Amino acid sequence: MNVLLISTYELGRQPFGLASPAAWLRAAGNEVHSLDLSRDPLDEDAVRAARLVCFYLPMHTATRIAMSVIPRVRELSSSAELCAYGLYAPVNADLLRKMGVAAILGGEFEEGLVSLARRLSAGASRGEQAEPEISLARQKFVVPQREGLPPLERYAHLTLPDGSTRVVGYTETSRGCKHLCRHCPIVPVYNGAFRIVQQEVVLEDIRRQVAAGAQHITFGDPDFLNGPTHALELVRALHREHPALSYDVTIKVEHLLRHADDLPVLRQTGCAFVTTAVESLDDRVLALLDKGHTRADFLRLVKIMHQAGLFLVPTFVSFTPWLTLESYEDLLRTLARLDLVDSVPPVQLAIRLLIPAGSRLLELPEVRALVGPFDEQALTWRWQHPDFQVDQLQRDVEATIAGLTKAGASRRAIFAEAWKLLNQAMKREEPLEALPAMPPAAARCTIPYLTEPWYC
Repeated sequence: MNVLLISTYELGRQPFGLASPAAWLRAAGNEVHSLDLSRDPLDEDAVRAARLVCFYLPMHTATRIAMSVIPRVRELSSSAELCAYGLYAPVNADLLRKMGVAAILGGEFEEGLVSLARRLSAGASRGEQAEPEISLARQKFVVPQREGLPPLERYAHLTLPDGSTRVVGYTETSRGCKHLCRHCPIVPVYNGAFRIVQQEVVLEDIRRQVAAGAQHITFGDPDFLNGPTHALELVRALHREHPALSYDVTIKVEHLLRHADDLPVLRQTGCAFVTTAVESLDDRVLALLDKGHTRADFLRLVKIMHQAGLFLVPTFVSFTPWLTLESYEDLLRTLARLDLVDSVPPVQLAIRLLIPAGSRLLELPEVRALVGPFDEQALTWRWQHPDFQVDQLQRDVEATIAGLTKAGASRRAIFAEAWKLLNQAMKREEPLEALPAMPPAAARCTIPYLTEPWYC
């Protein structure tokens, strides 16, 4: 069976979601071609040759791009079976099936892809799916195969405070999440479950990436400390084998606080920074999102991380239906006061709440009353802020950040422009220098950062 795996975008990472199933499918006797459209154009010959074309949909942006590619794939090969797999496949199943996608696989998808390919090879009718749309099976993983993917040098790099860069690899030690945050796309699929990738598989995957030039590893787990024993044992083993290798992880605020005594292990084993989804500094919004932490928790965490010698990279859903101009001002003031301006990727100052299909936010009566029709092109329930000035500020901040980022402006310079836009919205003129503890301008960021920042 000739299988084509397609990734459209995954934050500048070499996609684990292609490398892992490629290994499974090849072990089952299939010929597999992997294509990352974030780095290469659509290979039309590969599409024509494929009997099964599978789109990897791990995030919102990737799904929207895939929807623009699917019609072209159907034009090139009307006989190929189309499959969509990953987090965003099952929640958008109806729309994808209308576009001609016959198989939908969410959760632990590798076994499902092998089963689908086997059935098609055996002559199964097109359009019939025997595999569950969502599988939470406990899989015995195999080492990902990255042959055929662009080299790591073509993906995001780690930039260090001295201006030097490192080649970045990417892997996952777990999937899913124990928690049920209302806005999170993981919840409709995993519903509080998480699954481990065996340590020997992760270490061999990293070993091969280091041989291919990786100097830093991004762990893509939704929460690296969902399984703290597994995670900490892994980074200890990793550091013993590759003492010069750095890495970054994503961990919830509540887990960082709960496992504060373990944070020195991260620092000692080469952790360059920790991303954490703070989302808001407003306790009411945090409760609506069911985040499991408070504003006070975050403020306490900033001190703990500083004491542990670890860089914290907070992310935010800055614009929600409950934001006010005053609470956005509070966000900017707090980031300045805590000396976190360099720590927050500028795009985080413009993120607007997405309410995708299947979102737990729709459990809230006030959200159901707020949303308009589902936008199939944008893959989200549309909403408008009750204060038009807030929506306008979001658009202005987003456009400004995009332009300045493209021009290579520093994070502090971009922050200053966001502050000016807020001043305009509030019809006042308060100079940036008036912010408490606002650090002086710098030519470059003072913490390590990836050249393609995290967002949905």
